[in-house]
Amino acid sequence: MRDILNDAEKANRESPEALAQKHSKPALPKRFYKQATAGPVETGGFGVLLDGRPVRTPAKTILAMPTEAGARLVSSEFDAQTDVIDPAKMPVTRLANTAIDGVAKDPQSVFEDILRFASSDLLFYRAGSPERLIDLQAEAWDPVLDLVRDNYGAQFVLAEGIMHVEQPQAAIAAIGTALRQHEHPVALASIHSMTALMGSALLALSVANRHISADQAWSAAHVDEDWNISQWGEDSEAAKRRAYRHADMSAAVALLDAVRERSA
Repeated sequence: MRDILNDAEKANRESPEALAQKHSKPALPKRFYKQATAGPVETGGFGVLLDGRPVRTPAKTILAMPTEAGARLVSSEFDAQTDVIDPAKMPVTRLANTAIDGVAKDPQSVFEDILRFASSDLLFYRAGSPERLIDLQAEAWDPVLDLVRDNYGAQFVLAEGIMHVEQPQAAIAAIGTALRQHEHPVALASIHSMTALMGSALLALSVANRHISADQAWSAAHVDEDWNISQWGEDSEAAKRRAYRHADMSAAVALLDAVRERSA
């Protein structure tokens, strides 16, 4: 009873704002394990083991990766947790859960969504002015379109402004054929994540097939944003959001690389 009264007295001393913030934050689970490792699991593939017991996804499926390198990448995030387990700091794990619980159950819809991005890709829509922005877009985007044409046989139509332009079906089909090389749910989830984060399926596919680096793609995806920053300055909240998105981008690239490499 004394503990209850002490808690009540403490609550009365806290401001309404502090109380609102306190109760709006969900309680994070405490770290309950000593060691996070990767190893074979009974369902096949390699799982994340917490003190020897396999981790399960939110849908209660064993979290298994096709390679040991992929499982180690996830386990490293669990190992990096300290007092509590914070999903916000575990982008690879979140993506792995999405792949297993979502993409694996309906890969076709994810495949089609990536192609929808490709049909109205960021790289197609160019500024009419100022001249410097026009040049920056061309410098960053034209080489990617050249790579797409040379490697996949996909030729797209460019437009000025934001009015939708219908793209050739043959070009979209060519991108679909290239995308089929990444049918594993984890690979497809990673490419979809990169696509959504950058607004460009062509940049994501170019990274996935190692035609350009992730840094090159990220810079290309933010030509317009960086131009605006150079003109008007950077907003701190926007910078935080971009940093969070960049962490998700890095996680998608790392997981894609890990699951397609055979473990040593």
